[in-house]
This record gives sequence, C-alpha cells and structure tokens, in this order.
Amino acid sequence: MIYELQYDNTNTYVISGTKGQLMFDTGWAGTFMKMCQELGEQNLKLSDIKYLLVSHFHPDHMGLAGELAKQGMTVVVMESQKEFVHASDYIFERDKRFAYAPIEEETVRVIKFDESRDFLRELGLNGEVIPTPGHSDDSISLILDSGDVFVGDLYPLYELEAHEEPDVQESWKRLLATNPKRIFYGHAKTAVLERDESVGRDRETDKKAGIANCDSVVAVAQKNAHLHNTVKKMIHLIDKGLSVDKIAAKLKVDKEFANDVCRMYLTHKNVGVQGILDRIEIKGK
Repeated sequence: MIYELQYDNTNTYVISGTKGQLMFDTGWAGTFMKMCQELGEQNLKLSDIKYLLVSHFHPDHMGLAGELAKQGMTVVVMESQKEFVHASDYIFERDKRFAYAPIEEETVRVIKFDESRDFLRELGLNGEVIPTPGHSDDSISLILDSGDVFVGDLYPLYELEAHEEPDVQESWKRLLATNPKRIFYGHAKTAVLERDESVGRDRETDKKAGIANCDSVVAVAQKNAHLHNTVKKMIHLIDKGLSVDKIAAKLKVDKEFANDVCRMYLTHKNVGVQGILDRIEIKGK
C-alpha cells in the first residue's frame, strides 16, 4: 500500500510492506502537527512507521527528519548522502519562524546501495535504492519491483527534452531500464507510464493519475500579458513559505497552475520566471 500525505508543498509518501512501514520524504520544518493530522485522516499511526528515507537533503524534503527521529523513527541515509545530512541546517537556523530539530547522528542508519534490497526486505518490501543525481548530487530514488518508483525532485520525464545535463539523462536512463509503471514525484502528480512503440520509449499518459492537461494554462500564458508578473509574485510567496492552496487563493489563480509553478521553482536550479513558463508550455504539448 502506498499513501500520499498532502500537508505541505512537498509530497510525502508512506509505503507499507508486510513487516513495516517506510516514509519517503517529509515536508518543511514546522509542519509536524499538519503531518500528524494527515496521518490520522488516512488511518496511519506515526509509531508504525519505522524508517524515513529522504530523496535528497534540501529543506523541503528533510525539514521534519530530526523531529521524526525524536519520535522514534530511524533516518536512512544512503552512502552518497552522508556528507549532505546537515546541508540545510543553516537555512533553518537563520529563519526563526520554524521550530527545527537537526538530525542527531545516533538516529541515522547509513546503508550502501548494494545493501538496499536487504534493507527493504526487513520491511517486507521488494526493491532497491539507486543514486539518481541531476537535481542534486545526493539525490536518490526508491524503485519497487511492483513498478512503483519514487524520484523526489528529479526533473519529470516529460521535461527531459529541456534538460541536457548528463546526470539527468543518465538517471532517467537507469530508471527507465527497470520498466517503471508509476512515477511518484516530490512536487508533481503521480505519473502512469505506458510504452509508446512508435518512438520506442516510455511516455506519461494517465491524465487523472498522471499529468493533467495544461492547454488552458499555455493559452493564458500566450494571451495574458500579466502572467509573467503573477509568476513573479508566486515565487515571492513560495519563498515566504505559503502553501499552494494559500498562493492560489491569494492571487486568484488555478490551483493546478500554482502547483506547477511551485514544483518547477523548487526543483529547478536557478530557474527564473521565463524558465518556469517555458516548462509549463513543454508540459502542455
């Protein structure tokens, strides 16, 4: 069973095996009570979740890791992530709006990639964890043998044509070699893949469970001269820590559009307003 927790701008997943539960990613510091409420609404207990696996140690994916460790959860750190565990500490230390608990070393379990299958079997899960750099050097992905893949902030497959970085291309090549069926993103909707034999590659297809149609968004981008300024305002609100719902309500924009802007801003290095609009157009094609 896979549960998606929606309490922050980052998608958090709880994966239930036959012997225990694993959490994949967690939201910003200061959202602990929201997360607990979301767990309760899905009939999940925090005490039943044994491990937290973080896709990468950016603040919007590991913000609650230290707090969860205090509640008894073990933070799983892959071998390529060891030097990044405290990479976001300074961000929370300088922003006093958030109650932040750094990750204590005694709550960490370091695992080698070639040991990841044995680790997952402890929870009754079949799969592996592999390094998938591109968004960050410490990015990893969880691949279940069922075809479910969790990639954090790795740039979406439908955006691949916009990225020439070798790391991004190689990471997706490794992931697609496992024949994935569903891709669970850190900020985008879950994508369902099917094989497109006409081009000999996988594509994201399911409009409901995957990528929604953005033709209306592209049309607005072409016709509305104020969209550039709207996205600029949205970026400012994201930096202030507002949720997608609040941003959409405050600026009176479509929630899906707000979610797209939020995801692209949070997952793309140094992306600007025009870069976001270009990616939205690619998504709509």
